[in-house]
Amino acid sequence: MRDTGSTTRTRTSRTSRTTGTTDSDLRFVEHTLDTAPAASVRAMEGVRKGFGFLPPLVAKQAESPELLNGFLRLSAMFESVTMEPVAREVLIVTVAARNECGFCVRMHAGKLEKLGVGEEVVEALAAGRPLVEPKWEAVRLFTHAVMDRAGGVSAQQLEAFYAHGYSKRNALEVVLGIGTYTLSTFANRLVEHGVS
Repeated sequence: MRDTGSTTRTRTSRTSRTTGTTDSDLRFVEHTLDTAPAASVRAMEGVRKGFGFLPPLVAKQAESPELLNGFLRLSAMFESVTMEPVAREVLIVTVAARNECGFCVRMHAGKLEKLGVGEEVVEALAAGRPLVEPKWEAVRLFTHAVMDRAGGVSAQQLEAFYAHGYSKRNALEVVLGIGTYTLSTFANRLVEHGVS
C-alpha cells in the first residue's frame, strides 16, 4: 500500500502538482485602506462609514475597483427603485440563498429584521420555502421565474406578479435586483475561496 502522506496538512501548505501554487497563493487579500488599489479606497471608506466597519468580503473585493465600485453603484440604483423596501430585501435574500451566499443572507436578514419582518420569513427564504405573505411570495416566485428562464417568463408568471399590485416597471426592477445581487453573491463566493 502506497503512503499518501500526512492527512493533517494545513490548507496553506498544500501545493498544486501542476502549477506549483499553494492555497495561500489563491486566496484573495483582505485589503486595508493602505493596501487597496487607489481606485477602491473611496468606496471602502464609504462602506466602512455606513457599516461602522469594513466587511472582510468587501476588503477582498477591493482588489478590483471596477467590481467594487460597480456593485456599489448598482446597489444604490436598486435602493432607489419603486418597489417597497421589504420586497427589495425579499428579492435580495432569494438571490443570495439561491446562489448560496451565506454572508449575504445573514446581512440582508438583519435588514429585514430592521424593517419589522419576522425571523420565520428569513428562514423560509433561506430554505426556499413559500412565504405566507402573498405580496412577498409573488416577489420570491417572480424572482425565481426570471432566473430560471433567463428573463423569458411566461404570460402567466407576469400576470401572477402583476396581480399582487406590481407593475411592468417593477418587473424590470426585479431584473436590476437580480443582476446586482448576482454580481455581489458571485464575487463574495469567489473571494471566499480558500477560507476554511
